[in-house]
Amino acid sequence: MLNLPLDTLGFIIAKAREFDAETAPVDEDSGSNPSDDAERDILEDTEDNPTRVELVDAIDSLSNLQKVELLALMWLGRGDFAKEEWRDALAEAERAHDEKTTDYLVGTPMLADYLEEGLLQLGYTIEGSEIRPG
Repeated sequence: MLNLPLDTLGFIIAKAREFDAETAPVDEDSGSNPSDDAERDILEDTEDNPTRVELVDAIDSLSNLQKVELLALMWLGRGDFAKEEWRDALAEAERAHDEKTTDYLVGTPMLADYLEEGLLQLGYTIEGSEIRPG
């Protein structure tokens, strides 16, 4: 049983998926306005990018226990731990959790995919943006 609210987890997955689609800034000092560059800047990964800010805020709003679970879930989905090692993943995540956990998670490529895979391994089904116990 997860302490992470599934709707919050669904939001984090959706924002992580959007954030994964972003690219490195091409011309940070262009001075152009959005209509001049066909709104391409919205897909650039910058510190003040709204998608990044929403993802960071969502993770930062979690309790420490929930952040530990999110970290362990990402590791499970990435293949660092097997389903049978869930408690070990939680213990390791608790040891590793610090003030940089959010940056680590946000900086992990394919975060959304890893979280989804971890959920599947724990018996949760993902249908669209809805996550429910399987």
